[in-house]
Amino acid sequence: MKRKIHVNQHNIRSNLKHGTNKPVVTVKTYKSNTYGHVVEIAGPSKVIYPDKPLSCGARVWIETESEVKVIDTETGEETLV
Repeated sequence: MKRKIHVNQHNIRSNLKHGTNKPVVTVKTYKSNTYGHVVEIAGPSKVIYPDKPLSCGARVWIETESEVKVIDTETGEETLV
């Protein structure tokens, strides 16, 4: 399954403005979005900078077919995607 990983600029700005720690990394698949502070990619990946952004507005992202571990440092929750 293809996974697209990108950084959410809106959450970065919100964290700076409000002193919060919302997750800023998004891992997208065809069926879900998973949010976290840390992402570990267990295999090959590539950085994509295409002519057309993703529907969420991301202009650069990482694509991988490898398993991805998403970690939320606030809760300690780890999710395999």
